[in-house]
Amino acid sequence: MKIHIHYRFLLILLMMVSYVVHAQDAEKNTLLLGLKYNNHNNQEQYLHAQVKSKINGKFQMIEGIKLKCYISDETVDANLIGQAITNGKGEATILIPASVQDVWKSSPSQTFIITSGKTIEYDASRSDLTITKAKIKIDTAEGRIINANILALVDSVWTPVKDADMFVGVKRLGGNLNVNETETYPIDSLGAVAAEFKLEAIPGDKNGNIVLIAGVYENDSYGTVTAEMSVPWGEKTVYVSNYDERSLFARRGKSPLWLELMAYSIVAGVWGVLIYLIIQIRKIIKLGVE
Repeated sequence: MKIHIHYRFLLILLMMVSYVVHAQDAEKNTLLLGLKYNNHNNQEQYLHAQVKSKINGKFQMIEGIKLKCYISDETVDANLIGQAITNGKGEATILIPASVQDVWKSSPSQTFIITSGKTIEYDASRSDLTITKAKIKIDTAEGRIINANILALVDSVWTPVKDADMFVGVKRLGGNLNVNETETYPIDSLGAVAAEFKLEAIPGDKNGNIVLIAGVYENDSYGTVTAEMSVPWGEKTVYVSNYDERSLFARRGKSPLWLELMAYSIVAGVWGVLIYLIIQIRKIIKLGVE
């Protein structure tokens, strides 16, 4: 009788453990991996990954997910580009190293694979991206005309691209600025665009140089491809340091006199009131004692 009771207890325990395990597996959310290719100025190439998941009916960016990225269509160690962990925005950047140049040069198009491992909250996930190699050439002509053309590698031959729109602008710290009122330019049959530079009195460096940028962004076939060129079309900007001069943004001890006078007056006024109150309280106590 006792043996049967022990068996029943064991069976119930196993069922409960199995239920908990299945319940945990059922509650796992699915990770969605996004991958974008970037070719900056025909020199720096990198992949931008984004990880998100649908939680409580809303997509949320997932932090702390370990990612592995591979080149070619096989996830073997020889094709490993690099590893990264997503930041607070669910993003990670992986540079394409020179160590995979043999694989990179082997074909005019390349496939990239990104994977995430299995965690307590999420199952393992995988995504891939196939791009065609492309590059942009930028030049200028008389009359402040900017010429740019994009070429794609087709059967080992650089061929003009005809199915994309190109942005032409000036590189600034807060973002790229259009050179005129046109946002993007349709590419002609030669893969080229021409944009007129209409910006006036735009600040440059001490020699008046500014950086022109032409690019195709997040194209389905080529990814993001950009090219840059420096031209002396800006106004000369000479940086003058006011480090040892009095100003609102100067170092400690060099604030404006009127600001110091105002601050010290407030401090003196507050302490004056406190001292006056202390003196009056002492007089009241003295009168009470007498």
